[in-house]
Parts: sequence; C-alpha cells; structure tokens
Amino acid sequence: MQVLKRSFTVAQYHRMAAAEIFVPDERLELIRGEIVSMAAIGFRHAACVDRAAQFCFRQVGDKATVRVQNPIQLGDRSEPQPGIALLRPRADFYSTRHPGVEDIFLIIEVADSSLEYDRQVKLPLYAQHGIAEA
Repeated sequence: MQVLKRSFTVAQYHRMAAAEIFVPDERLELIRGEIVSMAAIGFRHAACVDRAAQFCFRQVGDKATVRVQNPIQLGDRSEPQPGIALLRPRADFYSTRHPGVEDIFLIIEVADSSLEYDRQVKLPLYAQHGIAEA
C-alpha cells in the first residue's frame, strides 16, 4: 500500500493556524512541507534555553536580536522554531514577517529529547538553506 502525504507551504500553514485548525498552544513546526508535532518543553530544556539566551543577550547587546523559541522561515516550505536564533537587528523586531536566511547569524538548537531529530533533520535543513552557523 502506498501512503500519500500532503505537503504544505508556509502560507497554507499560516492559513490553517488562522482558521484555528490546530489545538491552541499546540507546539508545531513546518519542516519540508510536513507539519511536525514538537515535544513539550521540559524543565531541563527550558533552563538550558534560558541560560543560553541570557548569555547571548549579554554578549551581543544591540548588535543582534536574540529570538527565543520563535519561528524562522526557510524557503516556502519550512518554518522551524529553533531554541535560539541570533538575527540581524530590525527596528520593527520582525513584526511584519518571520526572519529568513538573510537575517540569521546563528541558530542554537537545544536538544533534550530531540537530539537525533535535530541532527538528522534540522541541522541538514539549516545547511541546505545556507545558514552557516548552527
């Protein structure tokens, strides 16, 4: 039996969210057109992200925007939510769009239960889109 999958664009994914198709506060990412459910954020994961974010805030100051567990857009079929993204500063703090490849200096993935997935799926995705540092 052949299994058919439906691939979505970022625009379609946003329309589904606006139509409230997803459960409120459900942790999802769009990866290569597939909607992926993310694990709940555990205590250790949250603490590690907080420590890393605090370090980044102190180090970069106003030289970069530190985005914590929020979406970035990679092409028209992926919208991952890395633990931390260091971004080119913008006066509007990306209020009109999610940051794209051209805006990203560094991605930090914090992997508690997702190490294999992050290494096999997300890091290659970042590399494919030309993100030099992850």
